[in-house]
Amino acid sequence: MTEQPLTDPGDEGASGEGADGQTPDRAGRWRQMLDLLAERGRLSVTETAAALAVSEATVRRDFTELARQQLVTRTHGGVLATSVAYDLPARYRASSGHDPKERIAAAAADMVEPGMVVGFNGGTTTSATARRLAARIEHGPHSGDPALTVVTNALNIATEMVLRPHIRTVSLGGVARPQSYEMTGPLATLVLNELWLDMLILGIDGLTASGGASCRHVGEAGINALMVQRASRVVVVGTGDKIGRRAFARICDVDQVNVLVTDPGAAKDDLAALRSAGVDVHVV
Repeated sequence: MTEQPLTDPGDEGASGEGADGQTPDRAGRWRQMLDLLAERGRLSVTETAAALAVSEATVRRDFTELARQQLVTRTHGGVLATSVAYDLPARYRASSGHDPKERIAAAAADMVEPGMVVGFNGGTTTSATARRLAARIEHGPHSGDPALTVVTNALNIATEMVLRPHIRTVSLGGVARPQSYEMTGPLATLVLNELWLDMLILGIDGLTASGGASCRHVGEAGINALMVQRASRVVVVGTGDKIGRRAFARICDVDQVNVLVTDPGAAKDDLAALRSAGVDVHVV
């Protein structure tokens, strides 16, 4: 029996979208697809189009692109779940677009330009930002260049990014902590000392104008501090409840933080103090 093609000639430019099949909410649509796929294990074009209220042509394009990024396995008429994206604990999976972490992730991802070397430490907000970047940036500034180089000490971020053919992934060595998936210790330090980062997306447990950025674990703080030193620009991502708080271990002083992306839950006085200290604050 002759196999049917995975896409059809009518896919391009259908549904009023551009010729590249992109829409402003494509990343959000992909998250919904992956959430459905995590629940069901298999999706058809027809049921996905009905669930998301989009055309079947749009779904076919999305399925093909998700398969190209190795997030799903393409089948005739649908997709199957791949194992890696769904084996993580629930707190590390893609969440609703209404989640403050997703809004923070989207805003931080928009600050990254193609071709950059971007560092990530561990955490749910940094994981969401990395996922947003992988979906948004697909081509480097020059033909043949990777769209991004991601440097991370977080096992879950490295596992997701290595599946993306347009991203070069550098995973720092070390001893992994099961609580955060972050690798720490002298091996991570050894690798990091040989690298430079254009930007660091830094997740924190606390940030204050007087105490700077901090986290709960001393080992993680040491690696995070070195990532700050190796970065040209430091973008802190954290929900409002972490602003104005001080955690156990210091990562860096506030004058080493260039940008903060947070949500309206942060206290206005704390944000004002950070602005006065020279931090470019974005509330999303």
